[in-house]
Amino acid sequence: MILGYVLSGLVTGAIFALMGSGLTLSYAATGVFNFAHGAVGFLSALLFYELNQAAGLPAWLSALVSAALFAPALGYVLHRTMFGGLAQAGETAQIVATIGLTIALPALGLLVVDLAGLPSADATSLPRGVGPHPALSFEVLGARLDSDQLITFGFSAVAAAGLWAFMRHSPYGLRMRAAVDRRRLATLRGIDADATSALAWMLGSGLAGLAGVLAVSVLGLDATAYTVLLFASATAAVFGRLRSIPWTFAAGLALGVVQNLVAGYTDFLEEVTGLRTAVPVILLFAGLVLLNRSRERVAGSAAEDAPPPDHLAGLPPWRRRMPWALGLVALVGFTFLASEYYVGVAAQGLVLALIFCSFVVVTGIGGMVNLAQAAFASMAALTCGWAFSSGLPFFVAIVLGVLASAAVGMLVALPALRLGGRVLTLATLALALLADQVLFQVDAFSNGTIGWPVPALGLGFADTSDPRVRVVVLLVLIGAVALLVRNLERSASGRAILAVRSAPAAATTSGISAPRTKIMLFALASAIAGLGGVLFAVSKGSITATDLPAFSGFVWLAVVVLQGVRRVGGAVLGGLIAVAVPELLATWGVSAHVGAILFGAGGVILAKHPDGVLTQLAELRHRRGRGVPAEPVPAAPPPVQVDGPLFRLEGVVAGYADSTVLRGVDLAVRPGEVVALLGANGAGKSTTCAVAAGDLAVTSGRILLDGQDVTAWPAHRRARAGILLAPEGRGVFPGLTVEENLRTWLPDPGPVYERLPQLAERRAVLAGALSGGEQQLLTLAPALVRPPRVLIADEPSLGLAPMMVRQVFDVFAELRSRGVALLLVEEKATEALALADRVAFMRLGRVTWAGPRSEVDSERLTAAYLGVR
Repeated sequence: MILGYVLSGLVTGAIFALMGSGLTLSYAATGVFNFAHGAVGFLSALLFYELNQAAGLPAWLSALVSAALFAPALGYVLHRTMFGGLAQAGETAQIVATIGLTIALPALGLLVVDLAGLPSADATSLPRGVGPHPALSFEVLGARLDSDQLITFGFSAVAAAGLWAFMRHSPYGLRMRAAVDRRRLATLRGIDADATSALAWMLGSGLAGLAGVLAVSVLGLDATAYTVLLFASATAAVFGRLRSIPWTFAAGLALGVVQNLVAGYTDFLEEVTGLRTAVPVILLFAGLVLLNRSRERVAGSAAEDAPPPDHLAGLPPWRRRMPWALGLVALVGFTFLASEYYVGVAAQGLVLALIFCSFVVVTGIGGMVNLAQAAFASMAALTCGWAFSSGLPFFVAIVLGVLASAAVGMLVALPALRLGGRVLTLATLALALLADQVLFQVDAFSNGTIGWPVPALGLGFADTSDPRVRVVVLLVLIGAVALLVRNLERSASGRAILAVRSAPAAATTSGISAPRTKIMLFALASAIAGLGGVLFAVSKGSITATDLPAFSGFVWLAVVVLQGVRRVGGAVLGGLIAVAVPELLATWGVSAHVGAILFGAGGVILAKHPDGVLTQLAELRHRRGRGVPAEPVPAAPPPVQVDGPLFRLEGVVAGYADSTVLRGVDLAVRPGEVVALLGANGAGKSTTCAVAAGDLAVTSGRILLDGQDVTAWPAHRRARAGILLAPEGRGVFPGLTVEENLRTWLPDPGPVYERLPQLAERRAVLAGALSGGEQQLLTLAPALVRPPRVLIADEPSLGLAPMMVRQVFDVFAELRSRGVALLLVEEKATEALALADRVAFMRLGRVTWAGPRSEVDSERLTAAYLGVR
């Protein structure tokens, strides 16, 4: 019997492994965790079903078109329209945009099915599998398996082997692994990171499509089931640390086996409803906490989630508040003039707005993405219903509900002390799913499917059974929350929160307790969500365990962020839109799928404007008030001089964000010439190297290669044209072997091994395990075989032993003799001057002197390094 559970578990695990491998591949290559991965699988399964049922194509051909053609094409389209922009956005925008796709893609597919009059596709549809129909039965090692199960496992094994071979033994796979290892260095080696990202999305989507098609006979055509499949597969990806595809695949297989064994051999768990099916969620949370502690960025650092500029900062307070005051007056007028039905709809939107205010606290202010808000709201509402039904006064029951929600929020905050970013997001969602599947299924707490009755809130002169009274009460509560948020932002606690969010290490050294700050935020946000959950139950008149499912928080976050998660106004606008759009579509007779598609389109917009609608409106208002300056007409570029230097920088101005570093740099290097760029720390030497190689865009000025303007060329194009940067530190891919590092630049590394036998002896060793000198030789070795036209070396002797420094400079001397133009930034002035033909001194972002080596004396050298004239 146990063998049967293991074999059938391997089949289920193969689905997890395929889906998880695609998730790992796309995340590792692009840095975007695709919550819409399951939706891609659903859309592929839907196409397979329609091709097979409506078009009459054979199952194998339908599967081939869906998984091998449609899914990769969809991945490429999504990369071009959305994912490419998301790679540079903050984590919150990435999460929300892919959540939008999770909702929009299935809706788009189902809308096309409806409009085309194709066979209906929903949770009641019973699609066939890829194999023969009806499925054939086989006995394997004493266990009964059908043909669909064998095909699933076989295709998964073939896909895994093919993916491994592609990644390990093809130039495309090598480029992709190089981009994953060090994306910036990959572009400097001529690898188009955008093209490798597109390929990763195509392969990842193809794996999702294959998993969707193979799982369709089990899951049917239920879009929610594919989202659940995504989170089960995410467990495998987490155990692969979102980097290793082999480990992810193995973890997926193991997860399927463990789930089957738990279902078959843990009869004692039957008393705890839902615990058996919650195995993937439990393992997901355990893997996140134990294996994925955030060592770099935690919970919304300023590097990625910096607040948008306040475009209305110059306006007087009354003008800033006037649109909101007018909106409030309009809403109050609507409350007392409109019909009771539509006022009830507005009240429902304000209930959601109150819950959404919790996102403003934990995500907008604290920078932590928490997907458990629906669980907090449900916890408070169920606790309130249980307490009231137990005989406690209603007001006491409400207080108990809010306190219970805050207490659970403090428990959920504990992972936030270790985790950050996407890992924290997944951990909070795992806890929400666990509460949904286990805690809220306990009959003594939720009263089964009946739930608890919740009375209207009495105010003496009226009660909340009147929707107009509900609207007024909710407006008062939202106003109180807005005042609380405003005071929090301006208080010492608010400044501590911002310090922890932007620079946790610095905040800790300043005496600020990051754990206490995070726990306080979670407790406050969960209490607000709990209060909203109680008002939801009051409005409905009852509460059950299924009224506020965990996946609601998934959608709620997206709605708020689309409007603007940093402001309470965004929460109010999001709550009203969340109920108004479906109501309007129903009134106009438009398919509900259209609303979901529009929501997904909002995700695409968010990829370009990650700060939400309110910030865009403020920016538009700012532009109207000040007027948009006319675009300056660019002056005609000066004529290009073909004769002279091979590589030239002319009047280059560049910097980082709002900080200007280079202030009009002019520099030239001729073929077969070494120009040493010297200066004190902070003079702008490394920035000059980055600008020359295309790693940093210029604000103004030109960069010329052999007379051709290459200023607009990206780094990978400059590298292919012969501009090679050996960056400060070590220009190697530490996760690739020596031979793989060489193959990123050379088709055949053999000549390198002949010149540098010490590298030949270590060809199979990971570059990260080499000594510093060996790594620097590995950086420069390809240039000996395939010399670039221009070599830019930034601090090449940094951290090297004297013997290795001499060897490195011997390489430079040989390259000069072969006509390579060298721009050398070096801290060891003696070695640099011994090699240089010309010297340039930098100070405060400008070249203060340039001339022949023979004119450099000790006084000029001292002035350059001490930063004095």
